[in-house]
Amino acid sequence: MIRRIPLVIAVTAIIAMALVGCVTAAVTDTSNEKVIQASGNGNVIGTPDRAQVTFAVVTENADVKVAQQANALQMTKVIDALVAAGIPKDAMKTTGYNIYPLYDDTKPPFGEKIRTYHVTNTLTVTLHDVNKTGEVIDVAVANGINQASSIQFLLSDEQAQVLRSKALTSAVARARADADTVAAALGTTILDVKSANIGGSYAPVLYENYQSDTLMSKAAAPTPIQPGDITVTAQVSIAYTIR
Repeated sequence: MIRRIPLVIAVTAIIAMALVGCVTAAVTDTSNEKVIQASGNGNVIGTPDRAQVTFAVVTENADVKVAQQANALQMTKVIDALVAAGIPKDAMKTTGYNIYPLYDDTKPPFGEKIRTYHVTNTLTVTLHDVNKTGEVIDVAVANGINQASSIQFLLSDEQAQVLRSKALTSAVARARADADTVAAALGTTILDVKSANIGGSYAPVLYENYQSDTLMSKAAAPTPIQPGDITVTAQVSIAYTIR
């Protein structure tokens, strides 16, 4: 067990929709066809349903082969413990393996003689249950992980599409409302949609280098992890024909 990692941020358990009012509208005349162009943004706030935890085993020895062997044994212990905790092997992926020398700068010839070797083996674990994030960290640390890298909270493809559809619906509704307002003010009527352009994205919730100095300590309390919110955005730009 390790000390609490201060990653607690507000969690929105219920998906909420928020509209951004950045909407523009303009009337143009192209080839005798009158057009109102309107744009709108839509935001949807959702809860992540995927997590990726990245950590590493770092070993050191003056003999590079000894450092490699110790690292392999330690990482194998970590993987076996994660499997025993219910994490499938196909959810684990090696995402880095580095061997680098450290040179002796304390006596001449300075910086020419290798003092020791560091071997770093990095593992990324993908979780379909974000509630297991703290447990995975605890199991990994208890079995040999000694370097923290990052935690990412993500959306599955299915969840991302659901939220994006809602954001697009909101963006279109906002653009149409503004187009209707402009058309009414001009004494015209919207006939049809001439064209539409779509954009938007979302950014994962990312924690980097999550207090690796606490990983070597032991505490009675499990590691609490809160995923926070993810905001999916969508933008549309629509041209409406009018009469």
